Amino acid sequence: MGAIAIITARGGSKRIPNKNKKNFLGKPIMCYSIEAALASELFEEVMVSTDDEEIAQIARGAGASVPFMRSEATANDFATTDDVLTEVLSEYEKRGRTFEYMACIYPTAPFVTAEKLQNAFRILQEQEAWSVMPVVQFSFPPQRCVVVNEEGELQMKWPEYAQTRSQDLEPYFHDCGQFYLCRVKQFMEYGTTDLPHMLPIITSELEVQDIDTMNDWEIAELKYKKMTGMP
Repeated sequence: MGAIAIITARGGSKRIPNKNKKNFLGKPIMCYSIEAALASELFEEVMVSTDDEEIAQIARGAGASVPFMRSEATANDFATTDDVLTEVLSEYEKRGRTFEYMACIYPTAPFVTAEKLQNAFRILQEQEAWSVMPVVQFSFPPQRCVVVNEEGELQMKWPEYAQTRSQDLEPYFHDCGQFYLCRVKQFMEYGTTDLPHMLPIITSELEVQDIDTMNDWEIAELKYKKMTGMP
């Protein structure tokens, strides 16, 4: 009853072709997630869930396990991450292996480190949480946002906040898109990583970047260089 790291690396990518195996500062981007999971020494199993044989070969070369390929049902555009995780855990159970803890690590998350995973695991255990997730604060207060109305004009979405100082507004956060650490029993019961008793790891904007476009990719490389001191 140990822990498993599941890296979800589907072959298809519409906005950045071959995104999960694309070179990021010298190696396929998914290798960063694999290496962080292995270096943390938290997991009995570090596996990649994929439908792509080339991704499977890269994963095995980086030290991960690919004991089975993803099914058609979880390889399409409509399958959720929770669907993939449920399939992986169920398949391992069929093979006689169960786990107490699970980390879902995204394949395009070079900012994940062994230390961050270890810290998340400490929080999960010491505070008896069911789930832990890195989050980052919105850099601009969402309460001060504007929308385009039916006449094509700008107006405040919430005008009651127009004169409120930014520092007096409640801070809002969003998912970093890096990893989730969960207790497997509760995940399987609720069918989601968004569990009750979920705790945050508040993360610096310098170590967070959604990667959906090539501009995002270039920004992520700049941030990664800053984080690691890479020239």
